Amino acid sequence: MSEESREESGAAVRFPPPLVPLIALGVALALEAASGPILSEPTGPARWLIGAALLLAGFGSIASAGGLFRKTGQDPKPWKPSPQLIAEGIYRWTRNPMYLGMCLSQAGLGILLGTVWAVALVPVTGLVIYRIAIQHEETYLRNKFGVDYETYLSRVRRWL
Repeated sequence: MSEESREESGAAVRFPPPLVPLIALGVALALEAASGPILSEPTGPARWLIGAALLLAGFGSIASAGGLFRKTGQDPKPWKPSPQLIAEGIYRWTRNPMYLGMCLSQAGLGILLGTVWAVALVPVTGLVIYRIAIQHEETYLRNKFGVDYETYLSRVRRWL
């Protein structure tokens, strides 16, 4: 595929990244049902506060990034072209706020549902998203934006 075709089609992401944490939650619930609870289910306000805080942080991260995409007229789907590099707002602290938000949301839901498996699978979710999306996006953005993207990479971490 030529460089021009790659730019027109966006990153070579073939699987929708939001499905990864949903699949992980399904696997977590199946493992929980098969194995029974690993730990005694935490109860009380701490569980609800921590779970809700993580869930809200995750949704907030996704919404903040989505707002910047709308503001710049871009489509957040990674297989769509990126006409400009976004390096403002939440993108000043993380290069992948939507994927970070998905992982935080998975952890929050796991805590709220009382399943350790969902929380334990968060690193797996992050790794799968890295392999199916982030690697391809970074290659695409590096080819498209060159030095500007390399400068951004040196200033902002991939996750936090």
